[in-house]
Amino acid sequence: MATLARISRRILPRTFSIPLPGRAFSAEAAALPPPPPPPIIKESADRVKWDYRGQRKLIPLGQWAPKIAVDAYVAPNVVLAGQVVVYDGASVWNGAVLRGDLNKISVGFCSNVQERCVVHAAWSSPTGLPAETLIERFVTVGAYSLLRSCTIEPECIIGQHSILMEGSLVETHSILEAGSVVPPGRRIPSGELWAGNPAKFVRTLTHEETLEIPKLAVAINDLSKSYYSEFLPYSTVYLEVEKMKSSLGISI
Repeated sequence: MATLARISRRILPRTFSIPLPGRAFSAEAAALPPPPPPPIIKESADRVKWDYRGQRKLIPLGQWAPKIAVDAYVAPNVVLAGQVVVYDGASVWNGAVLRGDLNKISVGFCSNVQERCVVHAAWSSPTGLPAETLIERFVTVGAYSLLRSCTIEPECIIGQHSILMEGSLVETHSILEAGSVVPPGRRIPSGELWAGNPAKFVRTLTHEETLEIPKLAVAINDLSKSYYSEFLPYSTVYLEVEKMKSSLGISI
């Protein structure tokens, strides 16, 4: 067998060998110039440098940009867009969306908008009342509530999963029970408890109950202060840390 293999290697032409890819097989091919290098793509100076590491929290719309007081608490995953103003001592909690694209949204002094609330506004109100969404001082808006072009006067409680439609008005020292729906243009008189879909009068609040309303708002906003060291200013501390690492040449 070894003798047969040696004979076959001598008889068979060497042209049957498999060429390796990328090798020149003639003098003409070897004389060809090498291929040009790929073009270098330069980044345009006008390109917007987006930060894709996290959710965009403050979204300017046209000439309008959200405004947040220095001592207000806004959770890291809250979205504020357009004409939104969060006043002193107020707090907006995780997952809330305040979209001021068509009109203004205000969260007053020491008020709180709790988790997963959606607040927005219309161009105009069919009732003739202001189309902006106004949450005045010492107001508590329960989680998962929807507010649209409504006015909530000072020291009110809006129960969770409530819906307030265009032109609705909640007067001072009033309470809406959880799951209440206030139709467009409906007024909730001062010092009353309303509930249901649509919301209906339940009873008049006692003097002691009205005194407890602002205390609840203050207690919730005091709770937010425990997060200040972690998230202020406005949950961008991680950006400052990355700037420091870049200036010091730290890669980790």
